[in-house]
Amino acid sequence: MPLFPLRRRPLAFALAVLLPAVALAVSPTAAAAAPITAAADALDGTCAALQVYDGSRALGYVVRSSAGYGFTGSASAATPFRLEATQLSRYELFDASGAPAYQSVAGFILAGDAYGDRADYTVTVSGDKYRFTNTATGQIMGSFLWSLGAGGSSHTIALTSASGCYTPPDVDPGVTGTAAPAVDGSGKLVGTIDAHAHITAGAAFGGRLHCGEAWAPGGVRDALAGCSSHASLNVGALFEGIIGGTDVVNSAEDGWPTFGDWPQHNSLLHEQSYYRSIERAWRSGERVLNALLVANRVICELFPYRDTSCDEMDQLRVQATYLSSMQDYIDAQHGGKGKGWFRIAKTPAQVRAIAAQGKLAVLVGVENSEVFGCREIKDVAQCTRADIDAGLDELQAFGVSGLYPVHKFDNAFGGTRFDAGVTGAALNVANLLSTGHWWTATSCTGPSDNEQPLVSDDFAELLKLGPLGLPAGAILPVYPSGKICNTRGLTALGTYLIQQMISRGMIIHIDHMGVKTAQAVLDLVDAARYPGVTSVHTWADRALVDRIVARGGFVASYAFAADPAEGEPGFLAEWRANKALPHGASITGYGFGSDVNGLGPQAPPRGTDPLTYPFIAPNGTTVSKQVYGSRTFDLNTDGVAQYGLYADWTTDLIRHAGSDDGPLLRQQLMSGAEAYTRMWEQAIAAG
Repeated sequence: MPLFPLRRRPLAFALAVLLPAVALAVSPTAAAAAPITAAADALDGTCAALQVYDGSRALGYVVRSSAGYGFTGSASAATPFRLEATQLSRYELFDASGAPAYQSVAGFILAGDAYGDRADYTVTVSGDKYRFTNTATGQIMGSFLWSLGAGGSSHTIALTSASGCYTPPDVDPGVTGTAAPAVDGSGKLVGTIDAHAHITAGAAFGGRLHCGEAWAPGGVRDALAGCSSHASLNVGALFEGIIGGTDVVNSAEDGWPTFGDWPQHNSLLHEQSYYRSIERAWRSGERVLNALLVANRVICELFPYRDTSCDEMDQLRVQATYLSSMQDYIDAQHGGKGKGWFRIAKTPAQVRAIAAQGKLAVLVGVENSEVFGCREIKDVAQCTRADIDAGLDELQAFGVSGLYPVHKFDNAFGGTRFDAGVTGAALNVANLLSTGHWWTATSCTGPSDNEQPLVSDDFAELLKLGPLGLPAGAILPVYPSGKICNTRGLTALGTYLIQQMISRGMIIHIDHMGVKTAQAVLDLVDAARYPGVTSVHTWADRALVDRIVARGGFVASYAFAADPAEGEPGFLAEWRANKALPHGASITGYGFGSDVNGLGPQAPPRGTDPLTYPFIAPNGTTVSKQVYGSRTFDLNTDGVAQYGLYADWTTDLIRHAGSDDGPLLRQQLMSGAEAYTRMWEQAIAAG
C-alpha cells in the first residue's frame, strides 16, 4: 500500500504555517454538540469534531491549517472529520476536504493525498474519551509543537457530533426491498449456493499475479486500483493474454473509477469479487458461499513478482488470514465485531444460525496441487501420514470443511484429470516441473479424463508463446487419439487421506481427479456409506457425477451462460443432463460454481433476448444495474464481469429455462444452500 508523500517544505516553513494556530488554543470552550461514546469498533461513518486533551486539560478542537492541523477554542470553527473503518477499531480520518490525516516522519500530522499505513489509526476507549494511536508508528495523536501531531500517553481525544463531513467513494449494491426469509417455516434454508469461489485470490500465487483485492483498508480506491505490472505489454498483461485471451497490447489498467479495461468476464488476473459485489449477490438470494483457498507453487514461481512465499501451505495460511480479516473489515463497516453480513461458518449448525439472521454463511475449502507438501517426484511421495494428520489439524483450525485431494498435477495422492488443447499442454509442462514426469495416459472406454487428444500440435502452439524452461533432455510426449485416461490411480497415501477425511466429516471434492483415482475414492465412500462427496464445477465425468448423486452427495455446475456460448456448454444443458442421470431424480437442491478469480472465465455477455432492468430477484428484492465509479455493469453487454452480476445471472438463468423448467430450476437453486448443508450434516454424522 502506498505511503503518503511528505510535503516538500522545510521544517521551518511548516512551523511558520502551523504555529499561528497556537493563538487559537487559548481557553477552549465546551462543545454544544452531543458527545460520542460508541464502542471503539462502532465508529465507522461517524462525523465528529476532535477535541484534544492532555490529561484533564483541554487543548482545543482540531482545525485544518494549511498543510496540517492546529487547534481552535471554538467548537463551531472545528474541522469535521469522517472516521472510515479500515479494520475493527482502526480508522482513516478524512477532513472536510477529503484529505486523510497523515502522521509524518517529522512528528506533525499533515493532510495526506491517499490511503497509506501512516493514515491508519487504532482507536481505544479511554474513560469517556478515545486514544488514537497511529497503527504504523505507534505514536499517539495529540499536541506536537503546538499543533496536531505525535503526542504522549496523556493525550486523548473527545469526539462530538458534527456535520459537513466528506464522504469517501463507495459501491452501492443496487438492491432494494425486503428479502424473503432465508429459513422457511420448517427450518430449511432458502437461498442459492456458490459452491466454488476464490475470493481470497488477491493473496494467492505470491500476492502479485492477481491485480486487485476483495477488500482493502483504504476502501474501493485502494482495492480496485490498477497495477502497473499488468499494463500494456507488461508481464501481467502477457500472462492474462495467454490464459484469458485479453488484449496484451491495449491493457489500459485504469481501474477505479473508470474501469475501461477491467473487470471483464475474461479478465482472469483482475479482481472480480470485491466485497460490495458479493453483498449484491447475497442481497439477491445467495445464502452460502464456499470460499476455496487456492495455491499453485509452479504458477507462483513463474511470475516474477511476489510478496509472499510460493510454498503452497504458506499460500493457504496467508489466505486464511485474509479471509478472516475480510470478515472483520465487513464487521467494522456494520457496527462492530460480529455485526456484519459476511460470516465464516465452521459447522453446519453455524450455517443455519447465520442464515436465520439473514446473513451470508461463508465456508472455507482448499484447492491446490501440493496440499501438506504432498508432491510426488518421479513417483516418490514427499510427505508422510504424519504430515497429513498435522495438515488436516491445521486446516480444520482455519475452519476448512473440505478440500480437493488432487488438483491440476499428479501428486502423492493420485492422478489428475487432463485439460485439453494448449491449456492442457501448458499444465502438462507444469506437471513435469512439479513431478519430474509428463502425464501418462492410455486409451479408455466409458468415463474418461479427456474427450480430446493431447497432441504434439498443442505443444507446438505453446512453444510459440516463448521458452518453456524444460529440463535438459526433455522429450515431448505423444498420446493416443480419442478418449484417454490417466494411468495413475489412488495411492496408499491417498487412501489414508480419504479415510481421515471421512473420519473427520470433511467434504471430499472429486473434481480434478483422474477417472482411475476418482473411482477408487468413490469405492471408499460407498464402502463407508459416506455422503460427503461433491462435484461442483463441471470437472468430472458424468458417470462419476451419478455415483455422487446416488451416494447422497452434492452436485453443482460451472456457472456457464444459460445457453452454449464461446465454446462452453450452457448451464441449462448441464443441469438438464445431470437431472436426467439414472439417479438424477434424487437431486433436491442444486448449486453453481462460479470459480471466480480461479483463472477461469465467467459467463459472457447475454446478447439476444436481454435481461430487463430493474428486475425482481428470486428472493423478492428489486435489483438495478450496479455501478463502479463511472462504469455501469449490464449482464447483456458485460456478462458476469464481476461477482455482483451473479444476481443478474441467476435471474436470467431461471427466465431462460422457460415455463416448463423454470419453476423447477428456481426451486432447486433456492434449495441449494439447504441441500449442501444437509449433506455436510450427514457426512459428520456418518464419519
